[in-house]
Amino acid sequence: MSLPRAFYLRPARVVARGLLGCVLLSRRGRVLTAGRIVETEAYLGPDDAASHAAIRPLAARDLFYGPGGRAYVFRIYGLHHCLNAITGRAGHPGCVLIRALEPIAGARAMARRRGQAAASVGLTNGPGKLAEALDVTLRDNGADLTRGRLVIDRPPGPRGFAVGVGPRVGVTRAVDRLLRFWIRGNPYVSRP
Repeated sequence: MSLPRAFYLRPARVVARGLLGCVLLSRRGRVLTAGRIVETEAYLGPDDAASHAAIRPLAARDLFYGPGGRAYVFRIYGLHHCLNAITGRAGHPGCVLIRALEPIAGARAMARRRGQAAASVGLTNGPGKLAEALDVTLRDNGADLTRGRLVIDRPPGPRGFAVGVGPRVGVTRAVDRLLRFWIRGNPYVSRP
Protein backbone atom coordinates (compact mmCIF):
# COMPACT_ATOMS: atom_id res chain seq x y z
CA MET A 1 0.00 0.00 0.00
CA SER A 2 1.48 3.35 -1.02
CA LEU A 3 2.22 6.04 1.52
CA PRO A 4 -0.62 8.59 1.75
CA ARG A 5 -0.09 12.21 0.76
CA ALA A 6 -0.32 13.19 4.45
CA PHE A 7 2.97 11.33 5.04
CA TYR A 8 4.77 13.82 2.79
CA LEU A 9 3.10 16.94 4.21
CA ARG A 10 5.51 16.96 7.15
CA PRO A 11 8.95 18.59 7.45
CA ALA A 12 11.72 17.12 5.27
CA ARG A 13 13.78 15.96 8.26
CA VAL A 14 10.83 13.89 9.57
CA VAL A 15 9.99 12.45 6.14
CA ALA A 16 13.65 11.55 5.50
CA ARG A 17 13.75 9.37 8.61
CA GLY A 18 10.29 7.97 7.92
CA LEU A 19 11.22 6.82 4.40
CA LEU A 20 13.87 4.43 5.72
CA GLY A 21 12.63 0.87 5.28
CA CYS A 22 9.88 1.92 2.85
CA VAL A 23 9.79 0.37 -0.63
CA LEU A 24 10.26 2.41 -3.80
CA LEU A 25 8.58 0.78 -6.81
CA SER A 26 9.11 1.65 -10.46
CA ARG A 27 6.98 0.28 -13.29
CA ARG A 28 8.15 0.73 -16.86
CA GLY A 29 5.87 -1.19 -19.20
CA ARG A 30 5.65 -4.71 -17.81
CA VAL A 31 8.92 -4.42 -15.87
CA LEU A 32 8.67 -3.92 -12.12
CA THR A 33 11.74 -2.96 -10.13
CA ALA A 34 11.73 -2.18 -6.43
CA GLY A 35 14.02 -1.56 -3.52
CA ARG A 36 13.95 -0.89 0.19
CA ILE A 37 15.05 2.67 0.94
CA VAL A 38 18.19 2.48 3.10
CA GLU A 39 19.58 6.04 2.88
CA THR A 40 18.09 9.53 2.53
CA GLU A 41 19.06 13.21 2.85
CA ALA A 42 16.79 16.07 3.87
CA TYR A 43 16.84 19.50 2.18
CA LEU A 44 14.91 22.11 4.10
CA GLY A 45 13.95 24.82 1.64
CA PRO A 46 15.10 28.39 0.96
CA ASP A 47 16.81 28.76 4.37
CA ASP A 48 18.98 25.71 3.65
CA ALA A 49 21.93 26.86 1.53
CA ALA A 50 22.30 23.38 -0.04
CA SER A 51 18.64 23.13 -1.11
CA HIS A 52 17.61 23.75 -4.70
CA ALA A 53 14.87 25.96 -3.27
CA ALA A 54 17.72 28.29 -2.20
CA ILE A 55 20.14 27.68 -5.06
CA ARG A 56 17.66 27.57 -7.98
CA PRO A 57 14.50 29.19 -6.68
CA LEU A 58 13.12 30.03 -10.12
CA ALA A 59 13.72 26.57 -11.63
CA ALA A 60 12.17 24.72 -8.71
CA ARG A 61 9.57 27.22 -7.46
CA ASP A 62 6.34 25.61 -8.69
CA LEU A 63 7.23 22.06 -7.69
CA PHE A 64 8.99 22.94 -4.44
CA TYR A 65 6.26 25.25 -3.23
CA GLY A 66 3.42 22.85 -4.02
CA PRO A 67 2.23 20.19 -1.59
CA GLY A 68 4.44 17.19 -0.80
CA GLY A 69 4.18 13.78 -2.38
CA ARG A 70 5.58 14.56 -5.83
CA ALA A 71 8.86 13.48 -7.38
CA TYR A 72 11.54 16.07 -8.00
CA VAL A 73 14.09 14.73 -10.50
CA PHE A 74 17.17 16.65 -11.57
CA ARG A 75 20.47 15.92 -13.31
CA ILE A 76 23.73 16.26 -11.47
CA TYR A 77 26.96 16.97 -13.37
CA GLY A 78 24.85 16.70 -16.54
CA LEU A 79 25.11 12.90 -16.29
CA HIS A 80 23.11 11.33 -13.48
CA HIS A 81 19.49 11.72 -12.44
CA CYS A 82 18.59 12.12 -8.77
CA LEU A 83 15.19 11.28 -7.31
CA ASN A 84 13.72 13.36 -4.49
CA ALA A 85 10.38 13.35 -2.72
CA ILE A 86 8.88 16.82 -2.25
CA THR A 87 7.80 17.37 1.35
CA GLY A 88 5.77 19.86 3.35
CA ARG A 89 2.54 21.71 2.83
CA ALA A 90 2.03 24.11 -0.07
CA GLY A 91 4.17 27.20 0.46
CA HIS A 92 6.64 25.41 2.80
CA PRO A 93 9.19 23.75 0.50
CA GLY A 94 11.47 20.87 1.30
CA CYS A 95 12.55 17.61 -0.24
CA VAL A 96 14.25 14.32 0.52
CA LEU A 97 16.93 12.88 -1.75
CA ILE A 98 16.68 9.10 -1.94
CA ARG A 99 20.35 8.12 -1.80
CA ALA A 100 20.37 4.31 -1.73
CA LEU A 101 18.16 1.23 -2.10
CA GLU A 102 18.45 -2.44 -1.29
CA PRO A 103 17.00 -4.24 -4.36
CA ILE A 104 14.05 -6.52 -3.61
CA ALA A 105 12.43 -7.03 -7.04
CA GLY A 106 13.69 -6.88 -10.62
CA ALA A 107 17.42 -7.00 -9.82
CA ARG A 108 18.21 -8.45 -13.27
CA ALA A 109 16.43 -5.57 -15.00
CA MET A 110 18.23 -3.10 -12.72
CA ALA A 111 21.61 -4.65 -13.57
CA ARG A 112 20.80 -4.60 -17.30
CA ARG A 113 19.85 -0.91 -17.14
CA ARG A 114 23.15 -0.19 -15.38
CA GLY A 115 25.17 -2.24 -17.88
CA GLN A 116 26.17 -4.84 -15.30
CA ALA A 117 26.27 -8.59 -15.85
CA ALA A 118 24.66 -9.30 -12.48
CA ALA A 119 23.28 -7.57 -9.41
CA SER A 120 25.82 -6.52 -6.78
CA VAL A 121 26.03 -4.28 -3.72
CA GLY A 122 27.15 -1.46 -6.01
CA LEU A 123 23.95 -1.66 -8.06
CA THR A 124 21.88 0.95 -6.17
CA ASN A 125 24.18 2.38 -3.49
CA GLY A 126 24.05 5.98 -4.64
CA PRO A 127 21.44 8.41 -5.99
CA GLY A 128 22.57 8.27 -9.62
CA LYS A 129 22.91 4.50 -9.56
CA LEU A 130 19.45 3.91 -8.13
CA ALA A 131 17.84 6.32 -10.60
CA GLU A 132 19.47 4.51 -13.52
CA ALA A 133 18.54 1.08 -12.10
CA LEU A 134 14.89 2.14 -11.70
CA ASP A 135 14.85 4.01 -15.05
CA VAL A 136 14.09 7.35 -13.38
CA THR A 137 14.62 10.29 -15.74
CA LEU A 138 13.51 13.90 -16.13
CA ARG A 139 10.21 12.66 -17.57
CA ASP A 140 9.37 11.55 -14.00
CA ASN A 141 9.78 15.07 -12.60
CA GLY A 142 6.52 16.03 -10.90
CA ALA A 143 5.17 12.45 -10.79
CA ASP A 144 2.73 11.67 -8.00
CA LEU A 145 4.50 9.31 -5.57
CA THR A 146 1.20 8.13 -4.09
CA ARG A 147 0.05 6.49 -7.34
CA GLY A 148 1.32 5.87 -10.83
CA ARG A 149 4.58 4.66 -12.29
CA LEU A 150 6.73 5.58 -9.27
CA VAL A 151 5.30 4.92 -5.82
CA ILE A 152 6.65 4.52 -2.33
CA ASP A 153 4.99 1.81 -0.26
CA ARG A 154 4.89 1.32 3.47
CA PRO A 155 7.57 -0.99 4.92
CA PRO A 156 6.62 -4.65 4.56
CA GLY A 157 7.27 -5.35 8.25
CA PRO A 158 8.26 -3.71 11.52
CA ARG A 159 11.13 -1.24 11.48
CA GLY A 160 13.63 -3.27 13.45
CA PHE A 161 16.77 -1.33 12.55
CA ALA A 162 19.04 1.34 14.01
CA VAL A 163 19.21 4.69 12.21
CA GLY A 164 22.50 6.47 11.54
CA VAL A 165 22.57 10.26 11.34
CA GLY A 166 25.33 12.39 9.85
CA PRO A 167 26.22 15.21 7.46
CA ARG A 168 25.01 15.17 3.87
CA VAL A 169 27.31 13.83 1.17
CA GLY A 170 28.56 15.68 -1.91
CA VAL A 171 27.35 19.18 -1.06
CA THR A 172 29.52 22.27 -0.76
CA ARG A 173 27.07 24.42 1.20
CA ALA A 174 25.64 23.74 4.67
CA VAL A 175 27.93 20.72 4.92
CA ASP A 176 27.80 20.55 8.72
CA ARG A 177 24.05 19.92 8.95
CA LEU A 178 23.14 16.45 10.21
CA LEU A 179 20.47 15.70 7.62
CA ARG A 180 21.61 12.37 6.19
CA PHE A 181 19.89 9.25 7.53
CA TRP A 182 20.66 5.59 6.88
CA ILE A 183 19.96 2.09 8.11
CA ARG A 184 23.00 1.13 10.16
CA GLY A 185 24.82 -1.96 8.93
CA ASN A 186 23.03 -2.16 5.59
CA PRO A 187 25.57 -2.95 2.83
CA TYR A 188 23.67 -0.87 0.24
CA VAL A 189 24.27 2.44 2.04
CA SER A 190 26.41 4.64 -0.20
CA ARG A 191 28.84 5.74 2.49
CA PRO A 192 28.80 3.74 5.74
